Amino acid sequence: MTTSSPRPCLIALLSFALLAPCAIGQTNWPQFRGPHAAGIGTDPALPDRWSATENVAWKTDLPGRSWSSPIVWGDRVFVTAVVDLGVSEPPKKGLYFGGDRPEPPKSEHQWKVFCLDLATGKVRWERTVHRGAPATPVHLKSTYGAETPVTDGERVYALFGGVGVFAFTHDGDPVWTRRLEPRKTRYGWGSAASPALHGGRLFLVDDNDDRAQLTALDARTGTEIWRTDRDEKSNWSTPFIWQNGRRTELVTTGTRAVRSQDLDGKPLWLLQGMSSIAIPTPVAGDGLLFVSSGYVGDKSRPLYAVRPGADGDISLKAGDTASPSIAWSDPVGGPYNPSPLLHDGRIYVLFDRGLLTCRDAKTGKVLYDRERLPEGLAFTASPWAAGGQIFCLNEDGLCFVVRAGDRFELLRTHKLADDDMCMATPAMVGDRLLIRTAARLYCIRTARPGGG
Repeated sequence: MTTSSPRPCLIALLSFALLAPCAIGQTNWPQFRGPHAAGIGTDPALPDRWSATENVAWKTDLPGRSWSSPIVWGDRVFVTAVVDLGVSEPPKKGLYFGGDRPEPPKSEHQWKVFCLDLATGKVRWERTVHRGAPATPVHLKSTYGAETPVTDGERVYALFGGVGVFAFTHDGDPVWTRRLEPRKTRYGWGSAASPALHGGRLFLVDDNDDRAQLTALDARTGTEIWRTDRDEKSNWSTPFIWQNGRRTELVTTGTRAVRSQDLDGKPLWLLQGMSSIAIPTPVAGDGLLFVSSGYVGDKSRPLYAVRPGADGDISLKAGDTASPSIAWSDPVGGPYNPSPLLHDGRIYVLFDRGLLTCRDAKTGKVLYDRERLPEGLAFTASPWAAGGQIFCLNEDGLCFVVRAGDRFELLRTHKLADDDMCMATPAMVGDRLLIRTAARLYCIRTARPGGG
């Protein structure tokens, strides 16, 4: 009788564990919106109540101001920050125009990567990857550190638009650096699209007004594998890896089209009909891909549900809302900043002005439409789900908790400190919620008897 080595099975199990949400809660949160970029917390002990002092396991002040989200692997939390050594103009909270700044600041800035201890919030290491005056301007409400890093469990990759990509080991040792050319963006708003990582490749979308490109890098070395020009101008949407059973696709949202390519850059399909600014990241589940864009000044603000296996140009004809490749759509259903949330067969859309819509994910049927979150103006962070509840965090640090389900029910609200401007999307790992604000990083964890 022959016996096979357990090694291949062990490797397969470990790979599955890194990719799939665990039944008792994720142990890692490796990218923007966590596993599968879904924004779902699975640990039943995740906190659902907090304030600036209640259920705060720790809080660590962070220098500068950045809107990148924290990511977590094991006992390490990674965040980026850009520090202005001069006098920074503070942003205002809320919805407003007039944040364009045509010229970059002349003061020296420092671009940094931090590693914090998950249990204590203490800084394990800090690395400054670039110093100097910014080469391009940025919108008053944005920052030079808007992109969320990503990790594969071995290295952490930090992207700073117009500066470079920087790879470190989890102990802070530099692995490789790839410098990026500064590019002009619409109205000088800056960059924000985070990198995506899959199969040992790092995917970067650089939509700008000079030369938009999509690039694949070898994650081990930083070597360019392929690069393609994009028929786009400035956008701010993070690329999405769609594993749909038939194939694995790299999906990028743009003004002119949503595009799907295989991991070698070969075009698969495109979908036209987006709004003039693309920001939300796609989300997938229930056999569908949900893509959207919703600039508030446009008539077209679509939300699409795309079926797997699409090929070629799948754009809808005028007046149509469905096709063989598109299960359903709504020409005005898309959000501007927050990404849609798919949870338990429902797709939730949070609009910047504090309105929440819920639909049946498979059919697009509206279950409730644009329910108002009181005092809920100015939402930039994407909503998340945990424990049968939907969480919506606005720029004032006020979080609205809504019961997941077919009927709108606001359960309660939570408030952080007055100086806690919130635009970054939180992270969840185990029984901990990590909220990054303009001033600090909070670790929220339900207090236990005896302090455990």
